[in-house]
Amino acid sequence: MTETNAIGHPTLKPKHPVPSDIEVSQQIVKEVGLLDIVTLAKEAGIQDEEIFPWGISKAKISLSVKDRLKDSPNGNYVVVTGINPTPLGEGKSTTTIGLAQALGATLGKKCFACIRQPSQGPTFGIKGGAAGGGYAQVVPMEEFNLHLTGDIHAVTAANNLLAAAIDTRLFHEDSQSDEALFRRLCPGTKDFSAIMKRRLVKLGIDSSKKPSELTDEEKSKFARLDFNKESITWNRVLDTCDRHLRNIQVGIGPKETIKPRGSEPGTPRVQHDRATGFDITVASEVMAALALATDLADMREKLGNMVVGYSKAGQPITADDLGCGGALTVLMKDALMPTLMQTVERTPVLVHAGPFANIATGNSSIIADEVALKLVGEDGFVVTEAGFGADIGMEKFFNIKCRYSGLKPKCAVIVATVRALKMHGGGPAVSAGKPLATEYIEENTALVANGVANLVKHIQNAKKFGVNVVVAINKFKTDTDAEIDTIRKASVEAGAYDAVMANHWAEGGAGAANLAVAVQKACEANDADNFKFLYDVNISIKEKVETISKEIYGADGVDFSETAEKQIAQYEKAGFGNLPICIAKTQYSFSCDPAAKGVPTGFRIAVREIRACAGAGFLYPICGDIMTIPGLPTRPGFYDVDINVETGEVIGLF
Repeated sequence: MTETNAIGHPTLKPKHPVPSDIEVSQQIVKEVGLLDIVTLAKEAGIQDEEIFPWGISKAKISLSVKDRLKDSPNGNYVVVTGINPTPLGEGKSTTTIGLAQALGATLGKKCFACIRQPSQGPTFGIKGGAAGGGYAQVVPMEEFNLHLTGDIHAVTAANNLLAAAIDTRLFHEDSQSDEALFRRLCPGTKDFSAIMKRRLVKLGIDSSKKPSELTDEEKSKFARLDFNKESITWNRVLDTCDRHLRNIQVGIGPKETIKPRGSEPGTPRVQHDRATGFDITVASEVMAALALATDLADMREKLGNMVVGYSKAGQPITADDLGCGGALTVLMKDALMPTLMQTVERTPVLVHAGPFANIATGNSSIIADEVALKLVGEDGFVVTEAGFGADIGMEKFFNIKCRYSGLKPKCAVIVATVRALKMHGGGPAVSAGKPLATEYIEENTALVANGVANLVKHIQNAKKFGVNVVVAINKFKTDTDAEIDTIRKASVEAGAYDAVMANHWAEGGAGAANLAVAVQKACEANDADNFKFLYDVNISIKEKVETISKEIYGADGVDFSETAEKQIAQYEKAGFGNLPICIAKTQYSFSCDPAAKGVPTGFRIAVREIRACAGAGFLYPICGDIMTIPGLPTRPGFYDVDINVETGEVIGLF
């Protein structure tokens, strides 16, 4: 008789030594088998009409779940974050999945993990995927890490449609009179479209008027957006790390020439080109709007309100002004539904949205968390992950995501490893392909004691939001009891509710059972009403940036460039001053210097520019030399990826 776990499915039988991540995933699929996706959904409380299968291992889940369960209580809300990452790895995604497996398959609690869809950029670059690892991962991991259900491609398509609309509008406005523009926008007897009527209302023009009924002044006002080209911040995107597209020139083809509007007869045509660039797709405001939307109507407003630049009069120009908001929403409508998958122990996972944490909001969607919290019920758990270290991913989770969702977490799990803390304590640099220094594989409590200051600072930061903190010490075989005790003691002294060793990578949920118990107790011991934000959104933009920089990073202050100063004035004039702040900076340090490990002091945060994601609902200061599209290393991860042409199996994906 097959041995079963707490939810009635085959008990996980880990192999030792642990195979590669993709080998674990493929062995689970072949030897144990996946739970049929419809059965998985039904076991989680999802009804037939709310399930849209996408093959055998994935399904889109309808937002109608929220409506059906709107009067049901939410479950316990837990966020998993980590110390500042190092090349040695902390296993935050692995801990998120391992904790969810422990709560569900080991303790028998109703539980969902909610995680982001990984970007193809790091998947084929340097970081790898985000399915977790070892025996704490989402399966099939190759489907999770590659394409999934196409949501990132939808974001790319929507973003680039808007980029094309901008350059097309510039092209036609620079070469046509107001009268010609209006005539082409409203040809013949054609009435204003719904999105055009939105613009009329914005301009204070009677939207019941027919095009022929507008005055010449109203026609000009309606037809000409009159871009200040220097103010355009909207870039094209792609889901690949490609440093050579950071700065590009568009409009250089032989067909992209114009006779400038108002020029004399015989004036030669001029090239209609401009400098612009690419971002990685997961940094797009379209992705942020998806992650922060609460329903279809909310996403429609967010997409339509995205500001792409300003007029010469200083007025914000939006996607709706360009006539794009509705089309963007049509491209994104299926992406609004989260994707259901399963772990190696058949516990449910919702995968949705994928913004980076260092250059975007860094959290999965509000919608996925809301759906999961209703499905697990009052005694259940939703384990959601915040990207990179707690200084950026967790801070944005609390101050941006929870502010818009209204959801109140009870517990933050901060993931750390002995090896990573040794690096923060002054351990030698780590180089890819070279053996680890002896400091990392032999006992060295002095390095751990120095490095634990990084963890302590993150614990103190989390406590400022009114949540209980549990430290997850992700086990490696070289860790010693003395090193673990050093971390446990420092964590508890810093105010952590508990600090627990976990070995989910090698043992699955059973290896995180003690961690799950600690998280359960931490939730029981905390009232969700204790949750609070770090700042009031109604203070000035500068004050909000300074509050985060001083309170979370430990900076002495903030230096704003001349460009940033002008942008702040522009945003406050445009009515964006009360938006929360999403700081883009390095994930490797509290400071803007990625080499400054531990808890650096005596530094200032340098803000070189600020972008407004007014549609998604935040301002986006860019600090230090952070890039919005990464590059590839000399030996990218794609060198190891191939396919077995006889079986179709993916090879070498982690």
